[in-house]
Amino acid sequence: MSSIQSPCTLICSIDMKTGFCFGCGRTGLEISSWMSYSNNERKEIMDGLEKRLDMIEQKPRRETRRKRMAREKAASSS
Repeated sequence: MSSIQSPCTLICSIDMKTGFCFGCGRTGLEISSWMSYSNNERKEIMDGLEKRLDMIEQKPRRETRRKRMAREKAASSS
């Protein structure tokens, strides 16, 4: 099984209302403990990040790495 990469988008700021990072959707504890989690624990967190990011009212003003990669992938497959 391959290891699960970090979802970090280099926008490291916690939304005070939800407790989630504006960039990746993880909590501060999840960010600081990421390397100690098992692949299964990381996968469980990763599976819920999109839903968490939807809960954040104020979105980052710049494009995240995840969105840029999705945009570039879509453009290259066209």
